[in-house]
Amino acid sequence: MALQSLSRAARIILVGAPGVGKGTQTERLMKQFPELSSISSGDLLRKNVRERTPLGIQAESKMKAGALVPDSMILRLIVNELSTRGWIRDSTLRPYAVYSSSIAAEDHTVDSVSIPSAIKTAKYTYSDHPEASFILDGFPRTANQAVQLNEIVPINMVVSINTPSEIIIDRICNRWVHAPSGRVYNTTFNAPKVEGMDDITGDPLTRRADDDPEVWKQRLQSFKENNEPLLEHYDKAGILWTVNGNSSDEITPQIFKEFGKRFGVPVPEVVGGL
Repeated sequence: MALQSLSRAARIILVGAPGVGKGTQTERLMKQFPELSSISSGDLLRKNVRERTPLGIQAESKMKAGALVPDSMILRLIVNELSTRGWIRDSTLRPYAVYSSSIAAEDHTVDSVSIPSAIKTAKYTYSDHPEASFILDGFPRTANQAVQLNEIVPINMVVSINTPSEIIIDRICNRWVHAPSGRVYNTTFNAPKVEGMDDITGDPLTRRADDDPEVWKQRLQSFKENNEPLLEHYDKAGILWTVNGNSSDEITPQIFKEFGKRFGVPVPEVVGGL
């Protein structure tokens, strides 16, 4: 399939249960629509911890204490990333970079629900240029977080990937891995050449400790309960689109078609005859 250009900025979120293939769909979307980027809140957090920014130091201390990283910190990471790329601008011209110790200090006084004062008082404008398109991963996870994010930049498409739980569990429980290399096999659709052995080294394959049917049933039930309010929020906002399928290969063409319809550059009709 030919690569497609975008007519405007796409700011999207993929929502789906663990094991549904969100990572696969993200990679395929970025390959098909090259103007798309992936922004992962987890990657941004790890980058700031690694680079010892003031915000990274605060986040690391919370994680070491066993506490969750507050929404305020994640929002600041996202604001910094989007502003650094030039995709949003703060018209009040207040500094909001994570490298600013004065701003980082303010975060000590905000809780996990409120928006940081430097973010809350800012008035953001955002680019609608196709190159300002992104898939946001890892945030928001709750309706409250979605409201906070909308104060900064409005998401304009939420894709809910729906695969039956029994299909996900079957896929996961037939998964075998070669731990040293990370190669993954599945006895249903990607079986090793020799049962139980890695194709390259011949080493024995193992199963991940948490690839247990009962564990996955609980994880999928928990996901459903915790994500319903988020999906309801985006449904009311009129930007939720649900795709159903049993495999990534079945789901991808549907996403491409809908995404292209909403954001793709219209393909001119060929007029036959001269």
